[in-house]
Amino acid sequence: NKSVTFVWELMFTRPMFQTEDMIEQHKLLNEVADLIDRKIIKTTLNKRLSPINAENLRKAHSLLETGKSIGKIVVEDF
Repeated sequence: NKSVTFVWELMFTRPMFQTEDMIEQHKLLNEVADLIDRKIIKTTLNKRLSPINAENLRKAHSLLETGKSIGKIVVEDF
């Protein structure tokens, strides 16, 4: 069986609100980039659909309904 999760993330909240620990965002992104470059971690992204609209939501749902989709399906951008 497959499950669907709806996730909304504001990745750049610290810079947006000019928080005191804003440099931590820079450090985290650099660390993740380094891990990706060294092939220690890799994305589970399989399919990217854009923009967010009814047609692309139907496409994403159809992919999930096949029961054969592996990895993340991302619907992004308005």
